[in-house]
Amino acid sequence: MPNRVADYLVRAVSTQGVRHIFGVDGANIEDLYDAIFDARVDITGVVAKHEFSAATMADGYARSTSGLGVVCATSGGGTMNLVAGLAESFASRVPVLALIGQPPTVLEGRGAFQDTSGQPGTIDAVALLSQISRYCARVESGAELPDQLVRAVAAARGGGPAVLLLPKDVQQSELTEVAPPRWRPAVHRDDESALAAVRGALRTARRTGKIVILAGDQVARDNARGELSWLATTLDALVGVAPDAKDVYDNADAGFCGVAGTMGHQELGEAIRSAALCLIVGTPMPITARTGLEELLGNRVVASIGATAPHVSAIHATSTNLALTLSELADVFAGAAPSSSRESPASNPLTPLEVPESAGPGLRYRELVEAIGAALPEGTDVFADAGNTGAAVVHHLRVPSGGRFVAALGMGGMGYAFGAGIGSAFARHRGPTGSRHTVVIAGDGAFFMHGMELHTAIEHELPITFIVLNNNAHAMCLTREQLYYRDRHSFNRFRPAHLGAGIDAMFPDLPTHSVRSRHELTAALGTCLESKGPSFISIDCDPDEVPPFIPFLSTLEASRRTP
Repeated sequence: MPNRVADYLVRAVSTQGVRHIFGVDGANIEDLYDAIFDARVDITGVVAKHEFSAATMADGYARSTSGLGVVCATSGGGTMNLVAGLAESFASRVPVLALIGQPPTVLEGRGAFQDTSGQPGTIDAVALLSQISRYCARVESGAELPDQLVRAVAAARGGGPAVLLLPKDVQQSELTEVAPPRWRPAVHRDDESALAAVRGALRTARRTGKIVILAGDQVARDNARGELSWLATTLDALVGVAPDAKDVYDNADAGFCGVAGTMGHQELGEAIRSAALCLIVGTPMPITARTGLEELLGNRVVASIGATAPHVSAIHATSTNLALTLSELADVFAGAAPSSSRESPASNPLTPLEVPESAGPGLRYRELVEAIGAALPEGTDVFADAGNTGAAVVHHLRVPSGGRFVAALGMGGMGYAFGAGIGSAFARHRGPTGSRHTVVIAGDGAFFMHGMELHTAIEHELPITFIVLNNNAHAMCLTREQLYYRDRHSFNRFRPAHLGAGIDAMFPDLPTHSVRSRHELTAALGTCLESKGPSFISIDCDPDEVPPFIPFLSTLEASRRTP
């Protein structure tokens, strides 16, 4: 059995439950792909169309498995193309291991092609990537690889990417009598004194009024959905979610109050207004999650549990394992749980934000998202991209029971959902209960950036449907031009593109639909969601429709009041 550094890497990451390595091949990473080909373990090398998408595949893979995602890339431009994807994983604390090829060590600083060794006149990859990773190291010899790998994986599992830079000659070097890696056990950090303060605040609030829980995506990353539900039951609490965490609580539950922040629902604000305490769980409450709620939270007792403290004043207790912490907290209150007095939110279904009527072509956001939601089977995973499309999906979509919902709000990079959805589909499409379908919902601007990753889904016959809202514009930027720049220019309008027809011509065996009406959309969804492989739907939309996005709607309201 080969025992090069590259072979060792493949065997080692497979012991972490990794079954796919995503990347784009090239001269200085080809030995790793060769090792994958020769490996006697269950692992597949996936070649993406762009390194950004390869990084988001690893990100989506990690989010959906609560495990480790692995991405590889070659030197030079391949390395640089990873940056935006790794930055998303860094901002969202997603465990990703990046294995990046480098020129041979003997050529460092001597005019090597794509030299990023940091020698005079070269780019320093360690300095660059250290800014967007929890650990970054150049592996100088085969002998140091096992220890460096253990350190990198431990750092990634702490929340965020870790990077190993691997010169080509180091990848090819032989290892002798190297034991399997001694992985470091996960270390759970919590603050018992702070947790005691949180418990005390909860006891007081239970005596004086209602409790509202506002849950974030750490609940999903720590696989703590069941524990969150149990805690809500024991506290008789209403539950709202951050925009990137719609899947952490049953959207059909009577106690669900909707989404917080820029794409939020009025029911959550009303619940917080009448609550004695708001318990924030697993979110730092970035601006996307706290818009419209800051004054309310400032006038309430706020407690928080999670890996990082929120950006609002709170009694905060650190926890890097919410499954454990929430379970222990629920047990404390379970014996004293009152008979449930939980009431449904003020309106069920949730009250949508009022948006201006749109007279342009195609379907309206609410109409099409509700049609998609009605068609999704239980267990469907949904990945929403950035922009007006993402705002509409976050606000209007009810996430299917048992499915994942991911909206990358760490960096908000356009095109993220294409790679991330594919990465998740690799991890989850085969399960104990049969095949699981993944749905990617994105705008045409995002599609033009990274939508050709659908070729990767076709190559691997993944059960994934790509739904592209085609309004021939970068619509969120167009809306901003209209609202904040007096509609004086239209840099963000495109000439019409017939995406469905184009994709149909490129991939004649791919089920492809061009949709212009609710009836056509319902029929297309019925066909695509039953498909065992990939499919594509293009939906005509109005570029001038304002999405359910509070900053835009507040600006419109203010303009109406101004003489």
